[in-house]
Amino acid sequence: MKREIGTFLLFLLLATLLWYGHAMQSVRNTRVPVHIQYTGKPGAIGLGGDGLPSIVEIEVRDAGARLNSYYKEPLHLTIDLRPYIHGDKGTIQVPSDALRRGISNILQGTSQLIETTPEELVCPFYTEQEKWVALAFDGEIKMANEYQMVGVPTLRTSKTRIYGQDKYIASIDTLYTKHVLIEDLSDTTDMRIALALPPNTRAQFDSVDVHIDVERFTEKKFTLPIEVIGAPEGYVMRLFPHDVEVSVRVGISHFSQVQASDIRVFSTYSPERKDKLDVAIQYTNPYITYAWAYPGVVEFLLTEQQ
Repeated sequence: MKREIGTFLLFLLLATLLWYGHAMQSVRNTRVPVHIQYTGKPGAIGLGGDGLPSIVEIEVRDAGARLNSYYKEPLHLTIDLRPYIHGDKGTIQVPSDALRRGISNILQGTSQLIETTPEELVCPFYTEQEKWVALAFDGEIKMANEYQMVGVPTLRTSKTRIYGQDKYIASIDTLYTKHVLIEDLSDTTDMRIALALPPNTRAQFDSVDVHIDVERFTEKKFTLPIEVIGAPEGYVMRLFPHDVEVSVRVGISHFSQVQASDIRVFSTYSPERKDKLDVAIQYTNPYITYAWAYPGVVEFLLTEQQ
C-alpha cells in the first residue's frame, strides 16, 4: 500500500513538472501593471479631476516564463510632461501612440503589447499661485534618563514653495511638520518627517529632514554668595546662610566651558515676607540647560544701619 502511494505521488510530481514546464514555454496573453512616474511638470501647475494615473494596466503576449518575470520585477515608465503643457491652463494629453511607444521600450524584445488601459492619458491643468514660506518643527521630544538635547531640532531646509489659490495660501507664512512624539531619545538622530499641508495646497516637497543633536549631561556645582535686591534704605539685611550650593546641568562636551561667573544668585526683598526669602538663579551661559540652588529658601534679619 505504501509503495502504491509513493508511486502515485511520484507520477503526480512528474506530471506537475511537465505541466509547469509547458506553461512556462507556451505563448499566451496576460495583464500586468505598469507604474508611471511623471517629470517635467512645473511646480505651479496643478492637475484637475483625478489627476494622472500612477498605474497603467497593459495586456501583453509572450511565453509564460517571460510574463512571469513582469510580476517578479514590476515595470516602471517615466513620462516627461513638458511637451504636453502649453500656456497657463488647458489639457495634458499623452496620446496612445506615445504611451504605447514608451511601454514597448521597456518590454522584453519577445513581448508583444496588445492593449493599454487607459489607451491615452488625459488630464486638465491650471496655474496656481505660489509663495515662499518658512519651515518649522512641530513635535514633543522626551529624553532618556541622563540625556538632553543640544539646542533645538534643526531642519535641513529652512523654507519651501507652496502652491494653491490665493485664498488658501495668502495667510500661510510658516509650514510645520506633522506633530510627532519622540520618546526615550538617547542619541543624535536624523529623521524625515512629513509636512502638515493645509487643505487645497501643495508644497515643493512633502517632507523635510530634521536633525536632533543629543548628548549625555552631567552636573557641575558651585558655592556662590546671594545678592540682595531691594533692601530698604537705612537698613542692613543679613541672610542665613549667605552662600548656597548651586547645581547646573550641562552637556559633557561643554563641562569646562561653564564657570561660576556665568551664574547670578539673588533674593529680592519684599515687605510682605517677614523672615524668609526665595533664592533665584539667572545664568547667561547657553550650555547650561537647568540650574537649582540648595537651600532654595533662606532666612533674613533686617536691622537698622548704625
